[in-house]
Amino acid sequence: MSEWWTYTLSDLLMFSAQTYYRLFELYNREIWPAQILAIGLGIVVLLCLQRAGAWQGRIVAAILAACWIWVAWAFHIERYATINWAARYFVLGFATEALLLIWIGVVRGQLLFRPAANPLRRAGFYLFLFALALQPLIGPAIGRPWPQAEIFGIAPDPTVVATLGILLLAPGRMRWLLLCVPIIWCVISGATLWAMGSADALLMPLIALLALLLAARQARLTAAGRTR
Repeated sequence: MSEWWTYTLSDLLMFSAQTYYRLFELYNREIWPAQILAIGLGIVVLLCLQRAGAWQGRIVAAILAACWIWVAWAFHIERYATINWAARYFVLGFATEALLLIWIGVVRGQLLFRPAANPLRRAGFYLFLFALALQPLIGPAIGRPWPQAEIFGIAPDPTVVATLGILLLAPGRMRWLLLCVPIIWCVISGATLWAMGSADALLMPLIALLALLLAARQARLTAAGRTR
């Protein structure tokens, strides 16, 4: 038996890149036209972010929670688990994030989004825009068929990136709790794509690092009383 340290991530992967991306293609076809509804919900979030207020925060948190629940059930349980046994654990993570969003953002109303008035918050707003409008284009841009596009509210990666962007617009101690699952998923997704040799393997880890740096910077400014 070979020594354990001779194994690489690709040796541990139980499916090929072709199988993984084919999964998205079949998934998109089976749930159509849910993608239109998901994009519509993303636009509603954009409109809510234009004004600060408790009810806007509750709406945004409810939409994000619904997206995380959908991905947990429709993608991880119904599809991803058929090729990856670890998907059952991913379900727990996504369901946990959804419950946290419901409790913190909907029930307690503690996600109070502020307008993107400074560069740090604008970065969060642009990160959400990236997840909504640009991230679905990455796959086709690097040679994957359009039916394999990953869309906010439907696929895990853009849903996670959108959530990170939203949380950067919602300062407060509770935000750090909500950041845990998205950051962990970015690492898992990056490792999976790296093992498959995908050209965009570094994207999710780099976004996680950016979000952590921006959140830490905001926290320091808030502690110093300099955040406007």
